[in-house]
Amino acid sequence: MKYLVILGDGMADEPIPELGDRTPLEEARTPHMDRIARDGCCGLLRTIPEGCEAGSDIANLSILGYDPRRFYTGRGPLEAASMGILLKASDMAYRCNLSTVIHGVMADFSAGHISSAEGASLLSALDREISPARVYPGVSYRNILVLPGAAGATTVPPHDIVGQEITSHLPEGNDAPHLQKCVEASRRVFAGHPVNRDRISRGLSPATQIWPWSGGRTPLLTPFAEKYGKRGGIISAVDLLKGIGRCAGMEIIDVPGATGYLDTDYQAKARYALLALEHLDFVYIHVEAPDEAGHLGSIREKVTAIERVDEMIGTILGEFTGVVAILPDHPTPIRIKTHTADPVPFAILGKGRDSCTSFSEKEAALGKFGVMEGPEFLPLLFERC
Repeated sequence: MKYLVILGDGMADEPIPELGDRTPLEEARTPHMDRIARDGCCGLLRTIPEGCEAGSDIANLSILGYDPRRFYTGRGPLEAASMGILLKASDMAYRCNLSTVIHGVMADFSAGHISSAEGASLLSALDREISPARVYPGVSYRNILVLPGAAGATTVPPHDIVGQEITSHLPEGNDAPHLQKCVEASRRVFAGHPVNRDRISRGLSPATQIWPWSGGRTPLLTPFAEKYGKRGGIISAVDLLKGIGRCAGMEIIDVPGATGYLDTDYQAKARYALLALEHLDFVYIHVEAPDEAGHLGSIREKVTAIERVDEMIGTILGEFTGVVAILPDHPTPIRIKTHTADPVPFAILGKGRDSCTSFSEKEAALGKFGVMEGPEFLPLLFERC
């Protein structure tokens, strides 16, 4: 048997007055998601354990069966693993956003979704100024800062504080002074840098500084094949998801045109998933676009992203006859533009039927699976009918 999970990052939401108190999932035209729900079974999944921060790192570990309370050390080392950065036992890897801070306020957590080439140029200049710390360029605004011999710090994700003053959200703990020195160096280096001069001349947001967050050491995940007895692969344009896959010994399936943003090539992800399933037992397709729309607070973009995910599912259902599941990792409500820990809807085609007629937060709450814990999801998917 072959298995496929489609993960629409941040796809779940709250009822929105502008949509007649419907959610984006209810508003969007999703015939293929609805088919999975109508011909399959639904439920709600609690992907964020109590006491854990609502984020894609925690949620996706949970969905893949790795209890975050046992395995999670931080987002930084997962993304470092994806980028092939080898960490020593005493190293702490932090996610390092290129951000726009104006008059002490977090104006843009992504520096206008700066290009990877522009980011690499800025970080190359910064790397020379912060030894023994190192910065490693990733995709767009998503990069890595490594502190050797570090002990950790309490940090805040920049996408949680857009529009807020940053002074009350600065790092705290043992690594805070070292992180702050790196931040201050970035402000000096980035000010007047040719990349920023060019972006400003084109009316784009400059990268005024780095924002380090979610540091940790490399986690030791039980290999996916050992855990489930299946060969697994993962498709994502986001280093975090690739890093989880690498740490779990899964195949990383690179897809041309996958961007991790609203313009990603949905159909290419479908084609590459179908090809990968010729030699793998399980493929996990992650689509970041709905989450990005949620962070932007754009109802239109979120509905459109959900509809593009549904079109991708239509391509898959036209050729795939195994077990298929659809779900978000967490909600990213338009109202607050950040993640919440509420349970998310899921639907599985190939595990019998229940009374649900469409795929939404409200319908899934009526499904036969009830409310489940995240690490229970894949064992349910893989169990024999």
